[in-house]
Amino acid sequence: MPKLVECVPNFSEGKRREVIETIVDQIRNRKGVRLLDYSADENHNRMVITFVGEPRAVREAAFYATKKAAELINMEEHKGAHPRIGSTDVIPLIPLEGVTMKECVQLARDLGKEIAEKLKIPVYLYEEAAIREERKNLENIRRGGYEALKKEITKPERCPDFGQPLLHPTAGATVVGARMPLIAFNINLGTTDIKIAKRIAKDIRASSGGLMHLKAIGVELKKEGLVQVSMNITDYKTTPLYRVMELIKAEAKRYGVSVRESEIIGLVPLDALIDASTFYLQIRDFSPDQILERRIQK
Repeated sequence: MPKLVECVPNFSEGKRREVIETIVDQIRNRKGVRLLDYSADENHNRMVITFVGEPRAVREAAFYATKKAAELINMEEHKGAHPRIGSTDVIPLIPLEGVTMKECVQLARDLGKEIAEKLKIPVYLYEEAAIREERKNLENIRRGGYEALKKEITKPERCPDFGQPLLHPTAGATVVGARMPLIAFNINLGTTDIKIAKRIAKDIRASSGGLMHLKAIGVELKKEGLVQVSMNITDYKTTPLYRVMELIKAEAKRYGVSVRESEIIGLVPLDALIDASTFYLQIRDFSPDQILERRIQK
């Protein structure tokens, strides 16, 4: 059985098209990996790439994309709505076929060490690859963003797992880890009041006693004249898309605000969309085998 790993690196660039394409080329033109998707957002000033391949090729592609991002993105000049600590902010590795989580953990640690040693970018390990329990949660590592980490990186609790406790002069720091698939799901609200988005985000996220496996922040979309609840669902089977949507609708109604639209960043498992469709269409006893394309593929 071939070994297949998914990698979904996030880069702190969502505006300059030439920079975006140059970073993507590090993956697009590399043997042994397949580029599946990439998307950039100007408000977040962030890009997400999704690619797959065998472990060694994925590690190589991720390293060279990180190297190129360090050359082209200056964190001293970067501004964006999304939390970030480096030009390559986070690199998650996800086991797909013929690969165990344990193998992805080792792959993440090897990649993190290589980035720190060769690029002089300090690296933190998160999720299943974390060496320190408190760093399993990405929020704890990114607390305060690049600006806060720049001041606090020498503190024992904020020292990197690989590399010196000193940010790279332009590339900042990078987080590398291993995890299961997640869904990046955003919901836009019909208001310009960022306080409402932040309150809703706080009320619904797991860390505040909300839905399990849900991370959420409030973000201002100045260009669109809207605010957004930006989320990561780390276990869509336990916390499905429709449950998140319905809860945000209910919370928004409390403030007299409507839900304008939603968006999915990157790729999404088919089962997550099937669950949402079944819920909203109220289909009784629906089976995924009733989907034409699935039946054809069998």
